[in-house]
Amino acid sequence: MAVPKRRVSKTRAAKRRTHYKIKLAVPVKDKDGTYRMPHHANPITGEYKG
Repeated sequence: MAVPKRRVSKTRAAKRRTHYKIKLAVPVKDKDGTYRMPHHANPITGEYKG
């Protein structure tokens, strides 16, 4: 079993965690020209996936 030989410092652990970011959802443009969030129904037409 893999066991760390020495303790990982706070700085080193923080440097590793800098890449754990939440990406913001980008609105999607529908056929009718309106924008909606991905995986959501169109607020105007009420359609989902065409």
